[in-house]
Amino acid sequence: MSEKPFVVMGAGLVGSLLSIYLAKRGHKVEIYERRDDMRLGNMGGGRSINLALSDRGWKGLQGVGIADEIKKIAIPMKGRMVHDKECKTNFLPYGKEGQAIYSVSRGGLNCMLMNLAEKHGAKIHFNQRCKSLSTKDSVAIVEDANRKETKVNAERIFGTDGAFSAVRLQMQTSMDRFQYSQHYLDYGYKELVILPTKDGGFAMDKNCLHIWARGTFMMIALPNIDGSFTCTLFFPFEGKESFATIKDEDTIEKFFKETFPDAVPLMPTLVHDFLNNPTSSLVTIRCYPWSIEDKVMLLGDAAHGVVPFYGQGMNCGFEDCTILEQLMEKHLKKGSNDTAWKTIFKELEQSRKPNSDAIADLAVANFTEMRDLVTHPDFILQKKIEAHFSQLHPDKWLPLYTMVTFTDLPYSHALKQGQKQDAIMRKVLTSIPEIETKWNSHEVEKLMLKLIEEN
Repeated sequence: MSEKPFVVMGAGLVGSLLSIYLAKRGHKVEIYERRDDMRLGNMGGGRSINLALSDRGWKGLQGVGIADEIKKIAIPMKGRMVHDKECKTNFLPYGKEGQAIYSVSRGGLNCMLMNLAEKHGAKIHFNQRCKSLSTKDSVAIVEDANRKETKVNAERIFGTDGAFSAVRLQMQTSMDRFQYSQHYLDYGYKELVILPTKDGGFAMDKNCLHIWARGTFMMIALPNIDGSFTCTLFFPFEGKESFATIKDEDTIEKFFKETFPDAVPLMPTLVHDFLNNPTSSLVTIRCYPWSIEDKVMLLGDAAHGVVPFYGQGMNCGFEDCTILEQLMEKHLKKGSNDTAWKTIFKELEQSRKPNSDAIADLAVANFTEMRDLVTHPDFILQKKIEAHFSQLHPDKWLPLYTMVTFTDLPYSHALKQGQKQDAIMRKVLTSIPEIETKWNSHEVEKLMLKLIEEN
């Protein structure tokens, strides 16, 4: 193998996992990270402190042997607990009995992956920003906090440096016909917290993702192992009720007491958190191509940044790594060579691009579902019918959420199939009188089988 390293720009979740896969194959791996080493104490940075791990993410972790260890510090969430303004709750399961997504610490997971990367021989350089890149010969110039520059000669460069990737920027400026787009929602988000009870327990059901859906905005809460919940308010930047108008102690207290009455007593630091925590934006990033010959490859948010409403950003990035591992296994059996790596990079981007576009679309659509539809009787009825029918005919119907979250079916397949199934459900809900009283009847089953056959 070449003495030049495989360089990974970015030691976040995807970069660290990718480094383990590369190092386990015997490659010399060097990681350059623009931030401090979070293992020294800086876990926050304004980003969510927990994430929702689902099947695609678990598969990526299983590939490096860390899944069982992560599961020890992950909390299963079996469904959504919807909170209304009257302080009543309604539980909506995510899937069948035993299916759950898992709340896990972003920082804790990232630290474990960095430790494992180093254990396998990867070297991590912190406080190193990618300043420029020669995509022709895989040479990067990195700059430290004192603006001291270092020339890095790489065998290959992987850009895993997030939605605002410096590697991608270099590709944009050096490649002809490089396609790039970014689309911001008119919403931002702010992190808040529900504290543990006095005895250190959970103030709400810990095995749920809690949602306060309010039509045009929402707040969610995910459990942490210390008994707290990380709350995220997704809120318009402008408008009557928005970050532009809710901005001082009086308006914050009034708004939250009226809008989230059951949450406020559990949030003693609400005003301080709201005034001091950053307001972050929500962006979808798309680009193509993701690679240059066998020299440079983008993965994770650098290639496909998605909004968080399907909980698939990290899971999709981890799936990039598992697909790359499969392609390395397929093409590198007789040793590493440039021709094989060109094939790997090309096959990876061609297979992943349609799927990353699909999950980007699904994530935006799921925002409407989470902030509005989860409280509607027709939506709740539809989910009950789908779950019941899927149990009767699992070979004919998998709910969209199940396809995305509890399988590794391509996202593009899930999107297409979900659209077909949604059209069928609209016909079912409008074709049978008083369907809410016979949602699990043979009449409904028969109609659904007929519509599936016709489609």
